[in-house]
Amino acid sequence: MRLHAIIIAPLAIIATLLAAPTAPQPDKSAAPQSPREAALEKLLAERESPVALDAAIANARKHGVSDQAILEARFLYHVDRHEDGALAAMLPELLKQRDVFKPEDSAIFAVNEDWLAIIEYVQALTALGKGDKDAFKQHITEAFWLSPRQGAAFAPHIERARLDDAMRTVKIDFATQLKPLAAGDAVSLEKLIAKKKALLFHFWSPLSRECEAGMPDFITTATALADKGIAVVSLLPEEPPQLLTDARAMLRPLGTKLPGAWLLDPKDHPFARTLRIQDLPAMVLVSTEGKILFNGDPSDHDFWNALHKIDALITRPKSTRDNKHE
Repeated sequence: MRLHAIIIAPLAIIATLLAAPTAPQPDKSAAPQSPREAALEKLLAERESPVALDAAIANARKHGVSDQAILEARFLYHVDRHEDGALAAMLPELLKQRDVFKPEDSAIFAVNEDWLAIIEYVQALTALGKGDKDAFKQHITEAFWLSPRQGAAFAPHIERARLDDAMRTVKIDFATQLKPLAAGDAVSLEKLIAKKKALLFHFWSPLSRECEAGMPDFITTATALADKGIAVVSLLPEEPPQLLTDARAMLRPLGTKLPGAWLLDPKDHPFARTLRIQDLPAMVLVSTEGKILFNGDPSDHDFWNALHKIDALITRPKSTRDNKHE
């Protein structure tokens, strides 16, 4: 999804707003923008860096953009960059502004309830960061009640909280032996993680367009992590047989020396079920004790934070998709 720059529009669905900006197509029939409208549009679209955001805020203030609109733009900036800590830091400002909301000063909210829902949402994130499950549930429920239309933005945090709770009781049995995607004998996870810092499960499928599109990036990541002492295991469902054929065909253009181990997730007791894998691709980082350190999307900042805790020298490789645009 992409954030379309908007000027005082009655948009209350955060799910539509939480993403990087897309330049709107010019409308030759429309009246020219005023300096204030142009400044607000640029502010709402800014995602480049904190420095760029500060410059956009200064320009917006110079042209009379309201404090309410600036606060909303900062909120969108941090949400789109998945900076939950920065959102939590905004809570005092949001609470201070809670009772003085004016629709005419807002850039994106048409009614008071949508604004109040945002404050409840940030309170929920703050509680989640503190590990206060009861307070998180209270605030996220109130956010839903105030603005059901923004539910698509709230739901992932509920799913994440439930998944984190479930993963606390999971322990991977490294004695498990798995068949290779190619021909050969089964291999134990214990052998793969021996003398390594951690083990990374990569769940994928040739049926997923996202897996196919992201495979070059995964290969780059897996190679870099292997160099840092992380055992990488790519898991594919053991059945149906056609899936295995399609998977081998998908990997063939990538060469014969793929990083890590490419194994089959056993159909009787699949790790995908134990780890509650619902979307692909997915990454699960496992400690040498078998505990789950991360479970989720490979683009999640927390994935790289978890890796950084294992080895401070681990950095995120540049995307191959970025290289295509240079």
